[in-house]
Amino acid sequence: MADIQKALVVGGGVGGLTAAIALRGIGVDVDLVEKNPRWDVYGVGIIQPPNALRALDALGLAEPCVAAGHPILGGRNHLADGTVVANDDYPSVDPRFPPMNGLTRPALHEILKARLRDEGVAVRVGEVVSQLTQRADGVTVAFSDGTTEDYDLVIGADGLYSQIRTMLFGDELRPRYTGQTAWRYNLPRIDDLDRIHVYIGGAGGTAGLVPLSDSLMYVLYITKWPQDRLKIPAEELPALMRQRLEIFGGEIAEIRDQITDPEGVVFRPVDNILVPRPWYRGRVLLIGDAAHGTSPHAGQGAAQAVEDALVLTQELEGGGGIDAVLERFMERRFERCKAVVELSASIGAWEQNPDPSIDPNDIRHELIALCAQPV
Repeated sequence: MADIQKALVVGGGVGGLTAAIALRGIGVDVDLVEKNPRWDVYGVGIIQPPNALRALDALGLAEPCVAAGHPILGGRNHLADGTVVANDDYPSVDPRFPPMNGLTRPALHEILKARLRDEGVAVRVGEVVSQLTQRADGVTVAFSDGTTEDYDLVIGADGLYSQIRTMLFGDELRPRYTGQTAWRYNLPRIDDLDRIHVYIGGAGGTAGLVPLSDSLMYVLYITKWPQDRLKIPAEELPALMRQRLEIFGGEIAEIRDQITDPEGVVFRPVDNILVPRPWYRGRVLLIGDAAHGTSPHAGQGAAQAVEDALVLTQELEGGGGIDAVLERFMERRFERCKAVVELSASIGAWEQNPDPSIDPNDIRHELIALCAQPV
């Protein structure tokens, strides 16, 4: 076991929470700081593919996630008019769990927070890191409330627009707008929805339905979007989302008029980033979206963050100096995360400029096969 007695995790999302839980599991004292004073999440859904369930299971978290969610057995692809063109059965990595799990983000957030409290992690809410001072044997961290603490390791899990990344590498490493926006909206689940139903509209975008519970699903729409129109008044979002979905038939046509609540529409630019290797300086390490933020085309963003948390603790248990631990972490994580970011981006690029010689489902299958491999 590497000599890490006390660690700070920056960020209270999926990556930060699972990192803190994993570190406590190997006996490390952990503090967590989260800038959002409410420490809440926006209320749409999340997909947990097989590798996410495998990593969560290693942390003792898969069973409550599956209990709170809904099984996803595979995918069903449609043309824009609703014609079914393919049914895929997703592989399962463990007979105890479904191939994929869908659940709401608030449900996952509460599961992770409850476990964090059980583990006795000290949490600072509504604060940020104001300064990092690295030493050979640790990091002195100054917080926005004027206090300071010493840590053996600092983990930046503060998301795509990471403050810790800027403190380590400067502001030249910023997320890149991919040219697409993602729209999400929760609705009552349609009968027998146990797969991800995808509607491919070519240059008009891609829509989908994802089960989250026995009573809930979410509508996903990803489309090419001009960068100068990323700021839209909330009250205009439902009508605009309904209008953009008019190109689709089938189930999308049947449910789109239910999109009426401005507060229910989650509209986000699709940005991504891959920080060059290594993701650490001294004793400060980036994980999750802070290091490898990906587009949502493969449902791998949170999954890769959980894998980061698990691999980090495995390498800490492997012993050696901190430089050796973090380099082993990079050996196991960089190429895998790089492939996820790049393959997901290639699906988005195809959606913006469809090429009949390329089947985006082949790329999805490549990603599924890649991520099914052991970490």
